[in-house]
Amino acid sequence: MRAISSRRISISPFRYLSSLAAARVDHHHHPQCIHPAPTNSPIHLHTEKPEGLISLIKSSSENSHLLQIHARLIRKTLFQDPFFFSAFLFRVALPPFHDLTYAFRVFSKSEKPNVFMYNIMIRAYAMSDSPIKGFQLYQGMLRSGVSPNSLTSSFVTNCCIKIGSFFGGIQIQARILRDGHHSDGRLLTTLMDFYSSNEEYSEACKVFDEMSHRDTVAWNVLISCYLRNRRTRDALRVFDMIRSSSECQPDEVTCLLLLQACANLNALAYGEGVHRYCEEHGFDKAINICNALITMYSRCGCIEKAFEVFKGMAKKDVVSWSAMISGLASNGYGRDAIEAFSEMQRSGVSPDDQTFTGVLNACSHSGLLDEGRMFFNSMSEEFGIPPNIHHYGCVVDLMGRAGLVEEAYNLVSSMKVKPDATIWRTLLGACRIHRQADLGEQVIEHLIELKAQEAGDYVLLLNIYSSLGDWDKVINVRKIMKERGIQTTPACSTIEFKGEIHEFVANDFSHPRKTKIYEMLDEINQQLRIAGYVAEPMSELHNVGVEEKQIALSYHSEKLAIAFGVLSTPPGTPIRVAKDLRICVDCHNFAKMLSAVYNREVVIRDRNRFHHFREGRCSCNDYW
Repeated sequence: MRAISSRRISISPFRYLSSLAAARVDHHHHPQCIHPAPTNSPIHLHTEKPEGLISLIKSSSENSHLLQIHARLIRKTLFQDPFFFSAFLFRVALPPFHDLTYAFRVFSKSEKPNVFMYNIMIRAYAMSDSPIKGFQLYQGMLRSGVSPNSLTSSFVTNCCIKIGSFFGGIQIQARILRDGHHSDGRLLTTLMDFYSSNEEYSEACKVFDEMSHRDTVAWNVLISCYLRNRRTRDALRVFDMIRSSSECQPDEVTCLLLLQACANLNALAYGEGVHRYCEEHGFDKAINICNALITMYSRCGCIEKAFEVFKGMAKKDVVSWSAMISGLASNGYGRDAIEAFSEMQRSGVSPDDQTFTGVLNACSHSGLLDEGRMFFNSMSEEFGIPPNIHHYGCVVDLMGRAGLVEEAYNLVSSMKVKPDATIWRTLLGACRIHRQADLGEQVIEHLIELKAQEAGDYVLLLNIYSSLGDWDKVINVRKIMKERGIQTTPACSTIEFKGEIHEFVANDFSHPRKTKIYEMLDEINQQLRIAGYVAEPMSELHNVGVEEKQIALSYHSEKLAIAFGVLSTPPGTPIRVAKDLRICVDCHNFAKMLSAVYNREVVIRDRNRFHHFREGRCSCNDYW
């Protein structure tokens, strides 16, 4: 009998495995009664002892092996043993397999699931596209009388973060306090992330303050919270706080977050400090750190250092190339960005949609109309990448800057994707440049339809009317803004000095050194006027005399920041300023003249691009 049985098994392993695989694929067959595994199957040699079976479960790398193990567990009546059941469920539910349909069917076979089994499933759902099922499973767990532990609360809170359920998260926190889990560091870190994702930043900081032990993950979540709340300077201060902490030190994630903060705030000196820390701790070879450094240096207007990092990378992925191309584009090196795109293809790296955004931006900023159209057409024709709203925006910007405003409007009207507020604002900016008042009014109507009009849109319209001298319409627009409660936010410019960020708005008197700054700015204005600088009155939107306009223009935020830079740094030191809005014509002329008279390089980053002023010229060639 033994010989016959052995022969039967030895001649049918492929049919046996095929039937198991078929049952696995269609999810309609659950192997309750399956023949013993063939003698040459991977589980045959390892399941004589329980520890061998557990080891095999953990090391399984193929679906067919898991099905054979499932069958062996049923055959040996081990499937209702929580020890084996949990190990098998863990392997099926979580990556790399992460098959939630199969996992839930396995889970439902448990006669009395315990907290560990619930945790596995809730965690798996939190990592999936169906986090709501994890929250529902948590509610079922409570109804069944199974008490959650701190891990349960952490996993289900992650579900609430993904589904955006603030009320659900509050319920979970109440349960955490009730069960006495409020001292668990991992759980509190998840709570911080929950509050931060729901823009309850003060609550997130409160949770952090109440933590008895703060590890690096907790500090990283705090930094992320500050970044989401646009408290970028606070995020930078956290770096020094972690380094002075005896509990932990910044890790790779910390550095990634801080480099993002430095890029947003134009904090070059601080970013260089983070770069040195990465080098000291061996993080600088990681490809994601290198990519972040390229972005940081590019967004701080230091394209040479960005290229140094890029050139020193042993391996460059599509993100590396895209970051370098985008950096070259925003800093005025359009031709170099196109050459980098060609080199990327020669190196065998295929472009993605972000790469084309960078290339199209390069064409837009440099006025390369024919090249931009060629790249836009090649996206779908040669690379199979359908253009998205960002690509259309680049082409609209390119056409608008080139004076093809009507053609740009027709492109927006015929787009395959629905135009958003950003693309209409891009077109409105072109209307301002080329004084297309009628078309600008049509664009405003589209923004009103989208219920997306902002103060900046009306300011652009005011610019159009004031440039045409149509003061009646200027008065009318101001009246509409007042009736709708639309208020403009003053433009803000920042400059970094000795690791500290100094912020200015127009006619700002809040700075501790305000007297010296205004004295310096008056001196600069006097020197520039001697050299031939004349204020551009069209940049002032009020119907007042030329002299009043010149006075109003004298104290724009970027001029105050530049004056602070001249006052605070030695002669010849580059001055780097970041502005949250587009630089006006008068301030652009001011910076050009100052770079020649004071022999200073001035780098201004506005909301669209960089302007590198050297020896009386700008990298944008007055095309912005």
